[in-house]
Amino acid sequence: MSDANSKERQVMKVMRKVLAQIIKDTTPPTKAMKHPLSAQTIEDIRNCLGLISARERELADIAGVPMEKPYYTDEKPSAEVVSIDSIGRPSKGDSNKS
Repeated sequence: MSDANSKERQVMKVMRKVLAQIIKDTTPPTKAMKHPLSAQTIEDIRNCLGLISARERELADIAGVPMEKPYYTDEKPSAEVVSIDSIGRPSKGDSNKS
């Protein structure tokens, strides 16, 4: 990946994080409270996040790397690590000879 693409990926990542933090900081604690941002500003933030996501996807495709996906900390991983010590040798009666 070129240095320019790497820098652009960093910029996109920081912009996404800053916008997400603004959303967190301005979201009222209850649904009954009025949001401090206007409906237009909220829509503009959504559009910005969409553009950032699309550009990050393009940069990942150009670089040939898979997109990073968000995940929950309690989400079960798709692969499970197995200790080599837990793998035993087959006993003489367990051979798979036909």
